Amino acid sequence: MFLNTLLIAIGPWQIVLIVAVALLFFGGKKIPELMKGLGQGIKEFKKATKDEPLGNANPQKELEA
Repeated sequence: MFLNTLLIAIGPWQIVLIVAVALLFFGGKKIPELMKGLGQGIKEFKKATKDEPLGNANPQKELEA
């Protein structure tokens, strides 16, 4: 819900400003590398959450073992 409200609160000029500051801060060549790393991280996170078994009746027992 917060993200939805945040997207409504940020207008197109704020997005342009954020992109311009990111370009100045990181440089044009570093941005694609950062986005690639971010995309791979999200992909791995989704895979890890998808592969986790859903039938854990008592997850505390696994921690104690």
